[in-house]
Amino acid sequence: MTATLGVPAQHRRTPPPSFAHLSRLTDDTGLLEHARHAVARRAHGYCTDDVARGLVVTSREAEPSPEVQRLAEVYLSFLTHAQHDSGAFHNRLGYDRRWTDDPGLGDWWGRALWGLGTAAARSTAPWIRREAMVAFTLGAARRSPSPHAMAFAGLGAAEVLRREPGNAPAAALLADAAKAVGWPESDPEWSWPGRHLAYASAALAEVVIAAGRFQQDVALLAAGLRMLAWLHDVQLGDGRLSVLPAAGWRRGEPRQRYDQQPIEVAALADACATAASATGDDSWNDGVRQAIGWFLGDNDRDAVMWDPATGGAYDGLTPLGPNLNQGAESTLALIATLQHGRKRVR
Repeated sequence: MTATLGVPAQHRRTPPPSFAHLSRLTDDTGLLEHARHAVARRAHGYCTDDVARGLVVTSREAEPSPEVQRLAEVYLSFLTHAQHDSGAFHNRLGYDRRWTDDPGLGDWWGRALWGLGTAAARSTAPWIRREAMVAFTLGAARRSPSPHAMAFAGLGAAEVLRREPGNAPAAALLADAAKAVGWPESDPEWSWPGRHLAYASAALAEVVIAAGRFQQDVALLAAGLRMLAWLHDVQLGDGRLSVLPAAGWRRGEPRQRYDQQPIEVAALADACATAASATGDDSWNDGVRQAIGWFLGDNDRDAVMWDPATGGAYDGLTPLGPNLNQGAESTLALIATLQHGRKRVR
């Protein structure tokens, strides 16, 4: 599939985010993880990772429709059911409503706190804000050994702190998340902590920026901005995004071009929006515009990466074009990116 009517993506109107496909994938239990094209694959069940991201995007809606509000309620209920008394979370629930794993502190714990923190800070329903804060506070007492998990949790803490600057558990979690990510190397050829870029890398830079801003730590803020600027630049070619593939990239090794994932695009849009807010520098919104452009066809295959008929996003960009399956993760990435476009891109 090629870009619509040959019009460059940056010159096409940004569509509003659609929750139609998210509704299609959501039942009264949670958000089904996978789809074959636009049809949910029930046999693959649900995962906390995706449900938490669903709570993020539904909570970001300033004027949610009744259907979006229903989705938020389903996602909150799922997360509170997934949470153990220890603050850890199950991740995988079968369609038979049985957990297939033990509670843990992996990425799903971090994303659960991100979703809960966003709901606690932004939901228009007071009861959702209250219940989300209870669950967030329980989970925020834990720490994960994974920098990615800590970064996702830290983003939830940053949301809470925007609403409650004196929230001590959130402040401690955000500070610890920035420490877990670490400091970028001074080499301009690799301005990143560690030697490997994995997935949703921009979230690591974003949490450092958020921590620097909240702590009024100029050096920490500058470190996060340096990380993000470098990450953005290495994923940019001819003015458009060519995001890191699912395989990631290790320093000193050849970089693969495909399979590019929508989650990378959404993470970059989130981080650039946070950088613009933290600095007041509108040039950071170029990254948001480029992220929107990637979905609209301004990418390495000139391929439109979503289906306007369903509202779903395609699961990845391959050498042959889009993977036409429209799963939860890709659709959530599309919604999150377009939400920034509605607020920031003119």
